[in-house]
Formats: sequence, C-alpha cells, structure tokens
Amino acid sequence: MSKRKIINDPVYDGFLSIDDPVILQVIEHPYFQRQRRIKQLGLTYLVYPGAMHTRFSHMLGALNLMGRALEVLRQKGVEITDEECRGAKLAILLHDIGHGPFSHTSERVLVDVPHEEITLMMMRRINDEMHGTLDTAIEIFADRYPKHFLHQLVSSQLDMDRLDYLGRDSYFTGVSEGIVGTDRIISMLNVHDDELVVDEKGIYSVEKFIISRRLMYWQVYMHKTVIAADQLLLNILRRAKDIQLSTFNFQLSTFNLDRFAEIDDDDIMVAVKQWQHSDDEVLRTLCNNLVNRHLPAIRISNAPFENVECDYFHGTGVLHNRSYDFNDQEIKVLYKDGRCVDISEASDQLDRHFLEKQVTKYYHYFPKES
Repeated sequence: MSKRKIINDPVYDGFLSIDDPVILQVIEHPYFQRQRRIKQLGLTYLVYPGAMHTRFSHMLGALNLMGRALEVLRQKGVEITDEECRGAKLAILLHDIGHGPFSHTSERVLVDVPHEEITLMMMRRINDEMHGTLDTAIEIFADRYPKHFLHQLVSSQLDMDRLDYLGRDSYFTGVSEGIVGTDRIISMLNVHDDELVVDEKGIYSVEKFIISRRLMYWQVYMHKTVIAADQLLLNILRRAKDIQLSTFNFQLSTFNLDRFAEIDDDDIMVAVKQWQHSDDEVLRTLCNNLVNRHLPAIRISNAPFENVECDYFHGTGVLHNRSYDFNDQEIKVLYKDGRCVDISEASDQLDRHFLEKQVTKYYHYFPKES
C-alpha cells in the first residue's frame, strides 16, 4: 500500500500528513477507528460545550508532534534509524488505544483491567495480525527498548501525549490557560546520556508548560461540575451492576478483548437512555438526571467531609493536583557547557518547593434539592 493521507487539524492550523503505509494500515484497524467514538474529555462537554473532540483526533495530533520531535533530534545529530522512527510513531499513535468509554470516567467501574494493560493487549493483537511489524513499537511503549529517550517521547513528564492534549483540550474548551509553546519546546528537545532533555534556551517554555498543566487540572480536568457529572455516570454503572444489569461489566478473569473493543460512548448513552424506563427507581432517577443534565450539587473543601452517609446520590471523594513528580522521569535542562540539571535547579521561577507541592481538595456531592 503506497498512498498519502492529508488530515485537517484545527489545533495546528493546517494539515497532518501521513505517508507511512504501516501507520496508515494501523489507523484503518477497527481498534483504532473505535477511538472516533470515545470523547477525549468524557463528560466535560456538559460544562464546556465545545469539548466534543475524540481520542482519535488526539492520537493523530500526538503522532504529528512525535514526527516533529524525531526530526528535530535527528537534525541535532541524535542517531535514530528509520525503524526506530516508525516504532516511536506507532507507540505514540497507539498509546491511548486501550481506553474505555468516556475515557478515564468508566475505568474504575466498567472494567477491572487498567487501560495501560488493555493498550498492550491491543497492540499485541494488531502486531500478530501484521506479522510482527509493531515489535519495535511495543518495546518502546513498554520501555524495554535500548534507547530509553524514545520511550520518554511517548511517556514522561514532557512527552508528546501531554503536549498535544494540553493544546487540544485548551482549544476545544476555550480555556486559554492550556496554551503552551509547543513548537518552541519541541525545537529545544535534545538527548544527553540516553535521556531526553531540553536545551537551556527552552527553560521558560518548560516553566509555562508546567504551570499551564496545573491550571488546566483545576479549570478543566478537575472542574467541580465535571466531577459531579463523572460521579453520576459512575453511580449509574454501579447501580446497573448491583442489580445485575451486567451488560458492560468485564471482570479480569473473563475479560474479552474483542467484546471490549465493540463498546464506546454511544453504547453507554444508549443504555442510559433505555434505563430511564427501568423498573428500578434508583437507576431510573440517576439516568434521567444524566440525560437531562440534572447534575448533583457539589462542595469543595480543604478538609475531609465527615459523617456523610454515602449512597447512589450522596458521596465524598478527594482530588490531588501536583504538576511535577520528582519520583517520575524528571525534566532535565542541558547547558552549553555540558551540565545537565533538573528543571527545579535551572528555573528561577519554579523552585523545588513549588514543584513538589501537592494540592489536595475534598468534595461532597448530593442532590440539589437537599
């Protein structure tokens, strides 16, 4: 197969060009086409009406950024073979393929298998069908490939996944805090001792990236009304499971990959609309509330809520927001004299205390009538 695809992408004000026949074949696979039917931000569209973009567009956007990053590194003399380029591109293209309906929202109830494990299952299945073409991609994704920096481009604190979703989610929600200097950051990428680093001229762009990510978590990903909507959907699925409407429940011991791959956001919402007429009053009420956007009220506090009786309509939870993790692969800055230090040492804006700080908030949701 020799052809070239041109895809319009409003986030990057232009076209995404794909001409690798293997990548095009993977995009055509049913597992990947399913991503068109899974929203990137779950139920966030109930708060930000424009947030209707899908995992499909995000994965293509991350692929585009990976291509740019690999080109920059090659121009700086980093040795990357054509096979490694293809492997890294396939790894980032498929990095989210194992997500369930409504992305992270259903992961805690609908399936007992972490989406990372499902991603690997799907990658291996596609690899079997394509006679080992994804061997390098799987090794890079699982961080078993000798060149560690290739995995960091896929999964780290400054990877192509985060760079794309911050800009994309900002664009479709209209929340400007997520706008970061993506082109600038990519142009500053480098490799030092098999570690992905940022040239010293990119320090300020990385600072903006870290701060933007923290702000986007409070304003979008952990927006209190989004949390309320998520809890409503989770309680619908829990109630359906408790009264043995187990249509969408996958236990680890009986997990069926092909059956899982058939289920997307549309299936869940069709079930919710049908359950509006259930004989079970609890399930019927919950589903009517979601379909008609009658969301729970929610309170946020700096201290835990005590003496709250939890049921399908009342509950508590906790939110954690930390924009940087020193236990993860740290963002390193490379100076012209060869020194390589953590961003906390290189930055005059983000000291270690700021980066280490984890903000914890507690929430209590309940029917608005009460």
